[in-house]
Amino acid sequence: MKRVLWYLIAGSRGGKNRARIIEALHDRPYNVNQLSQELDLDYKTIQHHIKVLSDHDIIVNSEGERKYGELIFLSDRMEDNYPLFLEIMSKLRKNR
Repeated sequence: MKRVLWYLIAGSRGGKNRARIIEALHDRPYNVNQLSQELDLDYKTIQHHIKVLSDHDIIVNSEGERKYGELIFLSDRMEDNYPLFLEIMSKLRKNR
């Protein structure tokens, strides 16, 4: 999981937005439209990052498949590794 998070957050374009999505979903579930408004990002941008995060088992959908308006949650795996995510974010902030 550590390698996956480093790749998704620090090793690829869009990592900052993916980190913001993870932080938002840690507080509460959102649907794509709500995330778009909360993070002030384009709907299509959120959709792209949701797909990337879903492909890496970081998030799960409430319905098990992608449908308009469905809620998105952090996966159990991500919840268990959230302290690791915070550690990575801390290291990245120190290096800026």
